[in-house]
Amino acid sequence: MPLAQLISPLALDQKKQQPGLVILDCRFALEDPDYGQRSYADGHIAGAHFADLNRDLSAPVIKGVTGRHPLPEPAQLVARLQAWGIDNDSEIVLYDDGPGAYAARAWWLLAWLGKRDGVFILDGGLKAWHAAGLPLSLDAPENAPGQFVGHPDHSLLLDAEHLGKRLGQADLTLLDARGLPRFRGEVEPIDPVAGHIPGAQCAAFTDNLGEDGRFLPADQLKQRFAQKLAGRDPQQLVAYCGSGVTACHNLFALSLAGYPLGRLYAGSWSEWITDAQRPVATGD
Repeated sequence: MPLAQLISPLALDQKKQQPGLVILDCRFALEDPDYGQRSYADGHIAGAHFADLNRDLSAPVIKGVTGRHPLPEPAQLVARLQAWGIDNDSEIVLYDDGPGAYAARAWWLLAWLGKRDGVFILDGGLKAWHAAGLPLSLDAPENAPGQFVGHPDHSLLLDAEHLGKRLGQADLTLLDARGLPRFRGEVEPIDPVAGHIPGAQCAAFTDNLGEDGRFLPADQLKQRFAQKLAGRDPQQLVAYCGSGVTACHNLFALSLAGYPLGRLYAGSWSEWITDAQRPVATGD
């Protein structure tokens, strides 16, 4: 079974009563941290649990040390997954408003803990669900606690120190998932320093999606990333973004395209700039 899988709204609607299926609502807004919880309370796909980026899918920020969304402690994340009713053989569907960045963070965290089959992202998210004329629910989900057991795979990560040593190496493909203006350092609405890690290429995560808000076909994604790789080994690829969230969208899209799972620099730009000795580039 492929690592990255999509599910359509109609397919999810047909299987949402399936025993053992767990649905996670991952809606979030950087500018309004309570948006996801409020939106969930206003209506969600029937049976879905709410997974909060800050509280569930990240560890607390340590100012001046970590990025804005540090990886959660594995034991705490496992406990949350169990509370949502997840077992090792569960099928899991993840969704957010539509673009899929927050759902992809949850997908990556599950892969990091060893859950690499039976995990789907709702293609087009809640926007596509609405467009299909499907209903929302106000009911709280019902489930027994799950028995999920998982352990972090550190081979999926690269930290700032080791990334710094790899800068300039010919085999490194370093992809920045932020939009081009932030990559170039022309604007920086969130972090105190603008620019990008030297040697990175801009690969805005939104370019993984078509005009309809759904993921591009696998062959188009393969072509997109083949241009970025330029013949280099895809297993040497490192993905980053502002805080380790939208980079997961690129890793999901790479996996959809049939590439092996590259590494995540989880601290990303917001951690990189906590050390003034680390180099910064601007422009293209």
